[in-house]
Amino acid sequence: MTDLSNKTGLIVGIANKRSISWAIAQAASAAGARLAITYQGDRLEENVRELSAGLTNPLILPCDVTDDGQIAAVFSEIEREFGGLDFLVHGAAYAPREELASDFHFVDTTRVGFKLAMDVSAYSLIALSRGAAPLMEKRGGGSILTLTYLGSERVFQNYNVMGVAKAALEACVRYLAADLGPRGIRVNAISAGPIKTLAAAGISGFSTILQHYRDRAPLRRTVDTAEVADAAMFLLSSAGRAVTAEVMLVDAGFHAMGM
Repeated sequence: MTDLSNKTGLIVGIANKRSISWAIAQAASAAGARLAITYQGDRLEENVRELSAGLTNPLILPCDVTDDGQIAAVFSEIEREFGGLDFLVHGAAYAPREELASDFHFVDTTRVGFKLAMDVSAYSLIALSRGAAPLMEKRGGGSILTLTYLGSERVFQNYNVMGVAKAALEACVRYLAADLGPRGIRVNAISAGPIKTLAAAGISGFSTILQHYRDRAPLRRTVDTAEVADAAMFLLSSAGRAVTAEVMLVDAGFHAMGM
């Protein structure tokens, strides 16, 4: 049911080998999919190209998700190379590091920081879905998956504007699912437990959050990127064909706990 042979996918948001998007790319490639992989700027290009060397004939493209021209160029190349698209994984997220610092208060969130977090972390899902939809229709439908976090619903120390951006992202999932469902396109999110990714490194006190999960989650541990990727394979494949507008929690059960 998780066979992705003869499927094509676009993975956005890989920064390094610790990225959740990279774990999903590895799992999708192992399941038989051919992938288009994007990188954000020259700084990350080398990392992404080195990682992608282990995939089967990937299409590697630059993509700044705040630039509609670059997004259009990505889908133009995918259409030329693949003909259509079966799935999209959106792992892009960003907020200014200084606004996630231990001495920063959410009430001091800047207008510039708010706009940037919303643009990269939430609006980009809309822009990418708009570009992907016509290519997915060529395949009779498709699956769109994004990555979120429980900070969308609850206050986590120093998560600040990213929590608000993730809440907006989850609302986008529901509205996009309703909009694109008649075209055979499913839209879902995975809310993973805390993982030491490049993005997480920018959150002050992140190690304290990890330990709290180990102490309180029913499984008494955190999760790893491979476990998130396994859940992603369900949502991207025909196994999840009746699931849309869903935020799937993959967090060792932490979300269920009160005190």
